[in-house]
Amino acid sequence: MSFDNLCKLLSEKYPENFASWVLGTEQTDVKVLKTELSIEPIRADYVTFLQLQGRILHLEFQTKLESTPPLPLRMLDYWVRLYRLYRLPITQVVVLLLPPSPETVIETAFVVENTRHEYRVICMWEENPEPFLNDVALLPLAPLAATTQPQALLQQVVGKVNQLEPRQRTEISAYTQILAGLKYNQDLIRQLFREGMMRESVIYQEILREGEQRGELRGELRGRKTEGQLLIVRLLTRRVGQLPQEVLERIETLSLEQLENLGEALLDFQAIADLETWFNTLE
Repeated sequence: MSFDNLCKLLSEKYPENFASWVLGTEQTDVKVLKTELSIEPIRADYVTFLQLQGRILHLEFQTKLESTPPLPLRMLDYWVRLYRLYRLPITQVVVLLLPPSPETVIETAFVVENTRHEYRVICMWEENPEPFLNDVALLPLAPLAATTQPQALLQQVVGKVNQLEPRQRTEISAYTQILAGLKYNQDLIRQLFREGMMRESVIYQEILREGEQRGELRGELRGRKTEGQLLIVRLLTRRVGQLPQEVLERIETLSLEQLENLGEALLDFQAIADLETWFNTLE
């Protein structure tokens, strides 16, 4: 579930990029709509509604096909509620992050007697990875794209992440590692991303030996830790709610490695008590 929520976060942060990808044409005027729909309000936790010029785009992110109510009925329900509210054409796209079991039928329509409602399905494991590798907004999804050499693809992704400017790299790296966890072994993910950082550190050591930019380097490393703290706070707030001041202060004391470990652990948190339990493991 948390993986779906991360995709929602990305699509709302980069609406133009996601709309351009799923529609196949460049979209430049995109507005994120609220996700609460009228008539016995439902909350679409892993759904993004985008308003384009003269059209609504409904994006639904799914790790698993099974749901209650079933996905086809839910898509019809969303369509009716959206159309009642906005009276605009609606394009509905389901993005499946992982392949279902071989015998599973991936439905693309709701059909009961004379009622038929269709929607589009994108299977990430069938998508060409190139568009994802070349768009920073879509980069976190790249590890889930089609490939016959998964480790080589993940190495490409790491290379792209490391080319980003420092402020953006910290955030995109965290998102990418989380989504890669759907498909890849966590030890492999840590290994490749840490190797990427070490390759950078060779350059840093060269600068240090020259002795000309020592202060700048230290400042950049401190900046990365600060960015990591901000990202962790944002993700924790979405998972467990507003954080008390004493928790924020404790997060500030964590090392970069501890922040990385917390970024992985928080995916399983349901309440602030889970965070306290995690802190206790450090003692």
